[in-house]
Amino acid sequence: MGVTMDPVDYTDTFIALAPGSEGPARVPAERGGKPTIASATWAMIHEAPYRHTSGDVIFTVWADRRGVPDRERAAARAEFYSVGRPCLRASDLGKAYGWGVHADAAGRLALYPYGSAEYDALASGVAPTARR
Repeated sequence: MGVTMDPVDYTDTFIALAPGSEGPARVPAERGGKPTIASATWAMIHEAPYRHTSGDVIFTVWADRRGVPDRERAAARAEFYSVGRPCLRASDLGKAYGWGVHADAAGRLALYPYGSAEYDALASGVAPTARR
């Protein structure tokens, strides 16, 4: 049985910074002691490179922010993706914080800061050697 992909998942894709937002990478801060969407997304991907898919990240951040209990997450995920959802191309990670997002052949994600050798290689079409 193959892996089911969520409609927001990418494979072998690099999401570069939005034009005009090139600049040094910054870690998104929490607001009022609580994670923002950007800070939670950054933490989940940064703390486990090439472990989670875009669908995992987008749903988990949404569910965590709403306090969806673990026992209800499978049904909530099916309902969540039953309607259109923005993908990580719309994320503030690349629009405001200077992080490129790479999805490997299995759709798992890693972050690369703008201006790093890895970011530059991915932006020019060269995939990194994944460190897992």
